[in-house]
Amino acid sequence: MSFRLNIKYYLVHNLGFTNKEAIRAIENRKLKVNGLIVSENSEFDETCEIYFEDKLLKPNAPFTYIAFYKPRGIETTHNKEIADNLTTVFTFDKHLGFAGRLDKESEGLLILSNDGKYIQQLSSPIKEKEKEYLVTVNKPITTEFISLMGAGVEIMICKTLPCDIEQLSEFEFKIILKEGKNRQIRRMCKALGYLVARLIRTRIDTVCLDGLKSGEFREFKL
Repeated sequence: MSFRLNIKYYLVHNLGFTNKEAIRAIENRKLKVNGLIVSENSEFDETCEIYFEDKLLKPNAPFTYIAFYKPRGIETTHNKEIADNLTTVFTFDKHLGFAGRLDKESEGLLILSNDGKYIQQLSSPIKEKEKEYLVTVNKPITTEFISLMGAGVEIMICKTLPCDIEQLSEFEFKIILKEGKNRQIRRMCKALGYLVARLIRTRIDTVCLDGLKSGEFREFKL
């Protein structure tokens, strides 16, 4: 499974067709997607190849998997109308979905891919994929805080699931979640009287930052 794209939109915005040229190419049955003639505006997988009058416009695109260190202060969105969006720090040459949305003030690992099935598996709460974080708080950590965080905390009229947590220093702890409620760690800490000073995601499932610095990325294979 890959991401679905609209054929007319793709011709106009990615291949330089005018709107009229794209419509004419479709109506005149001059387009082939993976060897099949296109006779109406429809959607196709981004991995497909596209021919126009026997000229290759787009070759088959293999799945891409990228580990990216999202910097602090960047919004997790492709929308260029939103200030400080991902495209201001990372250039996309294809449509890549992301797993592991981070709020603007958080940083660390995002996984980007055009493999929709893989992204869905990482993002679905049903799959319970682990996400690991390093968290720095604004005051000394107590054993009670660690115990309460690990047992689950009442936030947003529900209680978070029990999780693995380990104190690393006076102000820092490591936490592993299998759920992903909105701003969950920040809300958990706030409910216990703490504020998050810094939050870094270091791992999603089996993929780790592995030395990546803010704004850097690397490709990986499954």
